[in-house]
Amino acid sequence: MKKFDVITIFPGIFESFLNESLLARAINKKLISIRAHNLRGWTNDAHKTVDDRPYGGGAGMVLKIEPIFRAVKSLSSYKVRKVKTRVILLSAKGKQFTQKDARRLAKYNQLIFICGRYEGVDERVAQHITDEEISVGPYVLFGGEVPAMTIIEAVSRLIPGVVAKEESIKFESFSDKNAATKEYPQYTRPEVFEPTIDRKKTWKVPKILLSGDHKKITSWRKKHSV
Repeated sequence: MKKFDVITIFPGIFESFLNESLLARAINKKLISIRAHNLRGWTNDAHKTVDDRPYGGGAGMVLKIEPIFRAVKSLSSYKVRKVKTRVILLSAKGKQFTQKDARRLAKYNQLIFICGRYEGVDERVAQHITDEEISVGPYVLFGGEVPAMTIIEAVSRLIPGVVAKEESIKFESFSDKNAATKEYPQYTRPEVFEPTIDRKKTWKVPKILLSGDHKKITSWRKKHSV
């Protein structure tokens, strides 16, 4: 079973994410385990403080290193024999996530995600606790929860049994084994769609896709790939 452990101050964000669609099915089949942990559980003060003002001044608050260190130490399976663990900080300044990264991370037994919030995370977390920093795009979000979900989905899809039709994984876009494969237009029923009362205006499925000639269809798809 592959384990995903998410350290966050908003674990409730993950409730519907874990109880819907293929991920819920994979969890029930014990193919994966996804747990969202409240960072406040690793604080020592009465107020369960997880952030503080940044040294040198500046707007906003920064997540403290102490509870994050305790959380990672508590959740890590480093000491378990043959268990490969990777600790990831979700950060706007991290390396941009790709399908190649998804395949690389799928080889680990456990992934621990640290979700930043507010103005960021004490830099010592990135320097001494995490194995890498990852960003899901060239933009800034409220926190690392959505990026964590993105990576969990991308990695989970590569685990045998999670996706029923493994052929869709083998030949999907951005596949490392099929680097030249790109997205091509897809159509389904009805063959002819009339968007208005005026029946002279119709949107039709390309005839080549209805021909049954798989060689020509493959050629058409390659030509129209984006």
